[in-house]
Amino acid sequence: MHDFAAWSNFYVIIGSSAAALTGLLFIVITLVVGDRTRSTSEGIATYTTPTIVHFCAALFVAAVLCAPWSAPLGPAIAVGAGGLFGSAYVAYIIYRQSRQTVYEPDVDDWVFFSILPLIGHVTILVGALLLPAFTANALFVIGAAVLLLILLGIRNAWDVVTYIASGRVGEDQKRARKSEPAAPARKK
Repeated sequence: MHDFAAWSNFYVIIGSSAAALTGLLFIVITLVVGDRTRSTSEGIATYTTPTIVHFCAALFVAAVLCAPWSAPLGPAIAVGAGGLFGSAYVAYIIYRQSRQTVYEPDVDDWVFFSILPLIGHVTILVGALLLPAFTANALFVIGAAVLLLILLGIRNAWDVVTYIASGRVGEDQKRARKSEPAAPARKK
């Protein structure tokens, strides 16, 4: 289990970051969303909730791999279950993303909210399958996948928040134009 101990600092950093970023995202979304309509919240949920799930997946893997296991089979099963759940969840998000009517996803959305997260969760699953036989190498595979999920979470959270904020600015500008007095008609 020496291989696990060598990774403890990495997973303390990853786990702490994932937990802090999850809390921060809750706060930011609460402050930015304000009085959104139901139709807008469908699009926000399609893109915000997966980000929380990716942060929580990183936190889960970090917690599992920092526990004092006596053999790699236990963490392999736990991490593998998490990778399987994450992969199934991202498949569901891909389905949901393709069926929503509020927002038309562009190439960046498909890459950063669907394809790369799926690769991250499948890679965690593969790393978990390799963990009992190839512990040292599997920990690198899992570590890379967890880091990918954290970086995607940061990027995607920024994307969602800037999208919401820019929509709010646009709405504020429309309201301001409506409340301005009409310009007097020019005489000919």
